[in-house]
Amino acid sequence: MSRKKIIKELKIKNPALTILEIENILDIFTESIVNALKDGQAIHLRRLGRIYLKKLKANANLRNPRTNKLIYRPERIKIRFRASKELNKKINEN
Repeated sequence: MSRKKIIKELKIKNPALTILEIENILDIFTESIVNALKDGQAIHLRRLGRIYLKKLKANANLRNPRTNKLIYRPERIKIRFRASKELNKKINEN
């Protein structure tokens, strides 16, 4: 779902809000998620799931298949999402 579709859905459900207000709310929401992840915090959204960071180890035993040279991959951080039980039930109802 795109940002425009989310804004349209929110406008339908909340006609008292203007589109500009909805965009500001969405911007604040995404900005707060980004700031929390930058600080290393996990985000728990009830009935949706959990967004958290996972450290991946450095790896020096990789090979480039074309040149057969060893590649060093430094330690990195990835964003992970774990769906809640309620979300999993709703998705698997059909």
